[in-house]
Amino acid sequence: MNAPLPSVPMTVSEFLAWSERQPETARYELVDGKVVAMSPERNRHNLVKLAIAIALREAVQRSGVACTVFTDGAGIAIDERTVREPDATVQCGVDVDLDAMLVDSPLIVVEVVSPSSERDDVQSKFVDYFTVPSIRHYLIAFSEKRIVVHHRRNDQGTIDSRILRDGDIVLDPPGMTVAVDALLGPAPVGKEIH
Repeated sequence: MNAPLPSVPMTVSEFLAWSERQPETARYELVDGKVVAMSPERNRHNLVKLAIAIALREAVQRSGVACTVFTDGAGIAIDERTVREPDATVQCGVDVDLDAMLVDSPLIVVEVVSPSSERDDVQSKFVDYFTVPSIRHYLIAFSEKRIVVHHRRNDQGTIDSRILRDGDIVLDPPGMTVAVDALLGPAPVGKEIH
């Protein structure tokens, strides 16, 4: 049985120290100072996350950009009281601290929508991620609907959004392209993969 979650609000540094003492199989986010346990995920969600990490890694390799792809488990500090753990993150042009629990300068973040996370992924995480100055792209994968929503912060700071069912997504910066289908994982039973 898991121990009860802390009831006292925490800062990011307090949360990271507390997290280091938790079992590696337990996953948490810090939202406005409150520790929130992350729900177990379905196999579909896990396979889509894997497909996304592979697709992003292959896009980095094809483009030759100096970027690192992280899977879930690497956190992003939104502010002093919030740490989010996206399903995938890309950081470019920065040396990776292999002992850190946070990604220093995320450029691309990706969330895979599940029935329990859709509202949070579409609303509050959208706001949270774009408060981080280095984030230029937020991709939301709706694997069962077979779409990817691409939110992009342009050079003027405006957020442009597109809903994509096929084709390629240009992620510039850093200067790479990834196919929409590669970000969606296996098709739901009875639906074809394009």
